[in-house]
Amino acid sequence: MDKILVTGGLGFIGSHTVVELQNEGYEVVIIDDLSNSSIKVLDGITAITGKTPLFEKLDLKDKAGVETFFAKHNDVKGVIHFAASKAVGESVNEPLLYYENNINTLVYVLKELKKLPEANFIFSSSCTVYGQADELPITENAPVKKAESPYGNTKQIGEEIIVDTCKVSENLKAIALRYFNPIGAHESVNIGELPIGVPQNLVPFITQTAIGLREQLSVFGDDYPTSDGTCVRDYIHVVDLAKAHVIALKRLLENKNKANYETFNLGTGKGSSVLEVVQSFERVSGEKLNYKIVGRREGDVVSAYADTNKAKDELGWKTELTLDDAMLSAWKWEQKVRG
Repeated sequence: MDKILVTGGLGFIGSHTVVELQNEGYEVVIIDDLSNSSIKVLDGITAITGKTPLFEKLDLKDKAGVETFFAKHNDVKGVIHFAASKAVGESVNEPLLYYENNINTLVYVLKELKKLPEANFIFSSSCTVYGQADELPITENAPVKKAESPYGNTKQIGEEIIVDTCKVSENLKAIALRYFNPIGAHESVNIGELPIGVPQNLVPFITQTAIGLREQLSVFGDDYPTSDGTCVRDYIHVVDLAKAHVIALKRLLENKNKANYETFNLGTGKGSSVLEVVQSFERVSGEKLNYKIVGRREGDVVSAYADTNKAKDELGWKTELTLDDAMLSAWKWEQKVRG
């Protein structure tokens, strides 16, 4: 089967995607610098699939290292590019770190792909490119708004770099997958989300609060124009998300793409408020969550959820797992990690 490179393949979404690729029979090689992940994730992938992917510890900011890697693996048929720093708050405080890590690494990988006779590239993008959209649900045609953070800006710039590269590279085909809010863990509980330090995302903060690692969950604002006053997001199970990457990759490998650069939203198509996510957790776990309503947080979008018709029509993909499924798997994962 085709050899596929997954950068950042020991991270949250990356590891779940490696599992789905191996389940489909692809030969996977992972690059990860282990700055925001653990080598133990490799054991989890092996436990699920019965096969250990090739692994190279490499910082993609090392341009010579990237060149050496591609010289050795010049038979790579596709790249799924996850490797990037991803904390919105940290990006505001450390913008240059984010621009160096998220932009330079993308450029170095694309430079190597340009040398190959045929290159298929899946980019891990984000719904942050839309900002507070003018209309809901958000379609792929929604205008890209000025980014709210350096992190969001690196996703916008990343997409622009890929578009410009595709224009001048006949050998390169690319798909940017704009995902909404990935949550949950693999049903085996062998892999899941492993935030380092204080979680930046809602669900790990919920599970860490429930298990006693955090004292209290702060809900930022209950005076938004939503059903219960709390912010609304589109929460997608990470396994559904991972499967979409494999389908998008197949589209490129089988030359079924309609242009050499395409974008797809990946979400459930349904928005859930912060309090609805809390209630889902309490329902599936049987735990009462200690949370408090506090003031609004700067930069928070009121409401964002995907129009998923393009992904459904073009990729034949839609989500299968529910919010309750995701919250239960996230809770089981938290219990296993702290057990």
